Amino acid sequence: MPAVSQLVRSHLAATFPGPVATASITFLGTQPLEVDRFGPDPSGLVRYATVGVSHAPMHPPTAAVIDPVRGPRAELVLSLSAARDEVLRTLAVLAATPQVEGLVLAAGATLDLQQPLWPGARTTAVMLGDAGGLVPDLDLRQVGEGVEPVRFFPVLPMTPDEAALARARGTGHLRELWLQAGTDLRDPARVSVLR
Repeated sequence: MPAVSQLVRSHLAATFPGPVATASITFLGTQPLEVDRFGPDPSGLVRYATVGVSHAPMHPPTAAVIDPVRGPRAELVLSLSAARDEVLRTLAVLAATPQVEGLVLAAGATLDLQQPLWPGARTTAVMLGDAGGLVPDLDLRQVGEGVEPVRFFPVLPMTPDEAALARARGTGHLRELWLQAGTDLRDPARVSVLR
């Protein structure tokens, strides 16, 4: 039976063909996490995807029982119109939050690092977009009965003032502003939609 990480990597490679580079990071007390880089593709997009979050299901810290099989599984995918490989470690930090902080990654969740996502970035936080659009869910029934599929959440970078607005007015409000302004969230040099 293949490991979940092998299935995730094959699934990503089928979705994002092209050159791949991998960085592996281990935080004290956590399972190793890897971040794969795909691209640039013919349109110039570079994708960064985590591999390892879905090794185990996610559970909130208040869960009375930690089921080693059942529970949601996730990975993160960041798309940029220009490579920013310094984001590899940042993405691994975000991916470690289920193990370190007991966070269950889900659409609309916000994670604030309080520092640039990469050197010189205006963005310091992220919102998780809706899974299933960019990368289809990965069925894990072959791994075992009751194992939930892996969902791949797009990582949407936010500036500090956008993150503050999302906390105050909700992520739906910020997403509407992005849509109205035609904001390209893949642009690593973009400015805040609130300026």
